[in-house]
Amino acid sequence: MNMTYDVVVVGASNAGGFAAAAAAENGAKVLCIDKMGSVDHLYQNTLGSIDSNSQKRAGVKIDKNKVIQYLTAFAQDNVDQKLLWAWANHSGETMDWLEEHVLKPEGIHLHSYTDAYYETLINMAFPTANEITRDDKSWARGWGKYVVQYAEKQGVKFSWNTKLEHLITDKAGKVIEIETKSRETNKINRINVTKGVVLATGGYGANTALVQKWNPTLLKKCVATKSPRDDGSGQIAAMEVGAARDDEGASIIFDRGAVTPGTNIKDTYYIGWDAKMLTLGSFPFLKVNLKGERFFNESAPYQFEMNANMHQPGNLDIAIFNEDTMNHLKDFHTLGCSRVGWPGGNDMDSFRKKLQENLDRGTAVKADSIEELAEKLHLPREKLVATVSRYNQMAKNGVDEDFGKEKYRLFPIDGAPYYGITFGGVLLATFDGLHINDHMSVLDENNDPIKGLYAAGNCSGSFFWGSYPDRLPGLAAGRATTFGRLAGKYVVREN
Repeated sequence: MNMTYDVVVVGASNAGGFAAAAAAENGAKVLCIDKMGSVDHLYQNTLGSIDSNSQKRAGVKIDKNKVIQYLTAFAQDNVDQKLLWAWANHSGETMDWLEEHVLKPEGIHLHSYTDAYYETLINMAFPTANEITRDDKSWARGWGKYVVQYAEKQGVKFSWNTKLEHLITDKAGKVIEIETKSRETNKINRINVTKGVVLATGGYGANTALVQKWNPTLLKKCVATKSPRDDGSGQIAAMEVGAARDDEGASIIFDRGAVTPGTNIKDTYYIGWDAKMLTLGSFPFLKVNLKGERFFNESAPYQFEMNANMHQPGNLDIAIFNEDTMNHLKDFHTLGCSRVGWPGGNDMDSFRKKLQENLDRGTAVKADSIEELAEKLHLPREKLVATVSRYNQMAKNGVDEDFGKEKYRLFPIDGAPYYGITFGGVLLATFDGLHINDHMSVLDENNDPIKGLYAAGNCSGSFFWGSYPDRLPGLAAGRATTFGRLAGKYVVREN
């Protein structure tokens, strides 16, 4: 006899945990399955919102309309603006629920800051971040277990190491059943669903066949992905019952994939949690292509660098800086997880330690002259010397005549020791996914809801396009948690 639940949530991390809790709060009998044995480490420490109580305490005021216009322009209108508004209008209340019901009982709270400094249009920024913390000095990592515990107290049953195989519909096309497989025993089970299923299964970055099919340039932009769970299975299951998905790719790529000089990006796509990232890659140092030439304004959102690399030989670039540059890291005024100090998780000791680790690993090189640096990086000596010389002169003059980098981010590279690091992208997640409406219902090719099927988080689409707007810190996780909570409410109320 098959088990029966009102709601089944597939995936227990950011979107799924919030969906399960919300569905149970609304009176549903809820099962949450996850293909792995734990999700604690997956809950993000920075969540983006507008008008949370935490932001109000910090005096943060964000113009919703300005944010929506920015996000729409950033994506060239390849988004559903109703979804943008759904996040803007409901993200604050989601953060308030999290803080009051999940965090505060555990001695944790949200911390917001006002810092979103920028000078140029390309770097427009908003202080959207809510940081999960106990002491306003560090992140309270692993807080996801408290979401799971709260959901369990509401009656949610969790089934771990349980993978979704297929969705099953009735003659009218409503999802009424799911087929699952135990990763421990390979046993196939069927579960009846009376109200609906919420998919929160993530992206597809670990499935290279799907990457090649849905977003092939990722393989030219990225040397690794840190999303080994993201196999796209939830999206495939939805498409089997008629779901539509985004036609073009969307992703979040960090410009932090330090690799050994001479690496061929076409042969490099490492998949694993242990994929190395060097945060120094996100600082707007002088960066050159494999011919030793500067080719873009290094002061831009992280992913823009990888986009620019697509037009350069080898699709990689090399950061050039010296010891004095390291003394000015805070002056670059970076946001989010590359900030110097907390929030950001970095201090100068950690930056210098990571640099030394990469020197030891061979993914960073050190030299007493630019000529020696060029040799170690396999770059044309004369070209790199000329590039650094021109950059130094512009830095001393305070005007970037070639690409327009802001004065406060121009520092001459004059004096040994010199450093060079070859960078490619590290994929954090894919964001192109299933079409949904502003009630999180999954849509078919005719834009009609598939009865009993909802989606949130990275398996859902229509919110991002192309590159990730990282100047809104925490936006990805903020969308996932907000839409997860909305999906949990709507799946109960609408069915």
